[in-house]
Amino acid sequence: RAHTGTVGETALCKRLRCDVWRKQEFRQKNSIFSSDRETMELTRVIVILAQFVWPLWSKVIHLTEMYGSIQSPNFPESYPKETEVQWNITVPDGYQIRLYFMHFDIEPSYLCEYDYVKVYSESEELAVFCGRENTDTERVPADDVITSPRSELSVEFHSDFSNEERYSGFEAHYSAFDVDECRDRNDEDLVCDHFCHNYIGGFYCSCRYGYLLHSDNRTCKVECNDSVFMERSGEIASADFPKPYPKSSDCMYRIEQEEGFQITLEFDDTFDIEDHPEVSCPYDFIKIQAGDREFGPFCGDRSPGKVLTGSNTVNILFHSDNSGENIGWKLTYTSTGSECPPLTTPLNGQLEPLQSNYIFKDHITVTCDPGYSLRQDDKEFEHYQIDCQKDGSWSSDIPQCIMVDCGPVDLVLGDVVFENSENNTLFGSSIQYSCKDSPMINNTYTCHQSGKWVSQDGTSLVSCFTGDHDNTSHTHPELQLPSPLTSTPIACGEQSQLFPAQQKRIVGGRTASP
Repeated sequence: RAHTGTVGETALCKRLRCDVWRKQEFRQKNSIFSSDRETMELTRVIVILAQFVWPLWSKVIHLTEMYGSIQSPNFPESYPKETEVQWNITVPDGYQIRLYFMHFDIEPSYLCEYDYVKVYSESEELAVFCGRENTDTERVPADDVITSPRSELSVEFHSDFSNEERYSGFEAHYSAFDVDECRDRNDEDLVCDHFCHNYIGGFYCSCRYGYLLHSDNRTCKVECNDSVFMERSGEIASADFPKPYPKSSDCMYRIEQEEGFQITLEFDDTFDIEDHPEVSCPYDFIKIQAGDREFGPFCGDRSPGKVLTGSNTVNILFHSDNSGENIGWKLTYTSTGSECPPLTTPLNGQLEPLQSNYIFKDHITVTCDPGYSLRQDDKEFEHYQIDCQKDGSWSSDIPQCIMVDCGPVDLVLGDVVFENSENNTLFGSSIQYSCKDSPMINNTYTCHQSGKWVSQDGTSLVSCFTGDHDNTSHTHPELQLPSPLTSTPIACGEQSQLFPAQQKRIVGGRTASP
């Protein structure tokens, strides 16, 4: 094995007995070497030649059993000179190797330059031993147990060309043992996201309910692609928020509202998504698609705040890679309808509800004060409803409140006297009505909000026909009038005159002849 530096040259000098050619002796025996530089150059030449003159005996041994032992050559006798032996121990994946020495007796040297035992795993050096006891520059294994980090372990024994004493070498034992990956978790790549289950020679991972095991058999990704939100408002958050969100996941959240609504998103101040100091969101990110507009990507620890999407449909994509421990995000969404123009309360009417602004889906009921009726396009309504539409317009105009008109009174066999000179028949007007042939019908009637003439006792206006008298008398016996049909028998074939030959109509309180 090649050695470098002053220490290596010292070891080779021992091997080549360079100590016999000390600088002083060279000067005495060979006058041609007149300087230290010449002595050093000759020494280097001898070292190079010695590597070809005295080559090492080397051997590589492969061990695949689950346990076994190794000994230095000729153990327990003294080991040979110029020897190099390497044992490569390999066990199945999921196992590690323990190595411990039962006997150790190797030539001591400064930093174990002459004879030594070296233990390593792949390219990682675990220990170098030599000597019979620990010193400042030498180390012996004693009762130490060496554990391989993986399923491979190599032991290398090296001896140089000479020993000042007889050294018996070493004996060591090794054994494979199952790695409890769930407990040790030394390798980040072997850590389960949720649940870890160990078995002899390996382990497997499982996930909590609602999660799926990723193709790497370690990472748990959340099932989150069928989330549709249709309520007017709500909350959306990364899985497990405020705990770290799942790795290797692509989550799609969709908000759907009727046309006429616009969705607003507002992120909480607590916002933590893995980012990069130089590249914009290369690992984990949120993107928002709203109609033809796109917002993001968002990442880092700065909240996006309020996002006015201007759309009734929003898609929120959240992507995470296979690493990182960030707590995620949370947002609140609200839906606001298109705003309709303000309304003016109609004269002698009311709007319910009455508010400063109206938005899509708001309904307004229009009513009139007592004595007034809703009219629009020659139609009369008891109440009227208009709606704020998705395009921000009202479904119709507000109808008018027109005062109730009870209309003129039919003066058949009757007389009427208006209490006002204008002969007004509108709501609240009063008349004096009487029947000529029925003295008991003589009462004051007022135009009611229902559009009918009503007396003070709540009786509707009756005509002076006999049938109407009878109907009225059932309710008001005191108003019952004599009827010619009932009081006077009529013989078959005789004429019966039910109506007077002359009729008079009162206009403006004066009698007029027909």
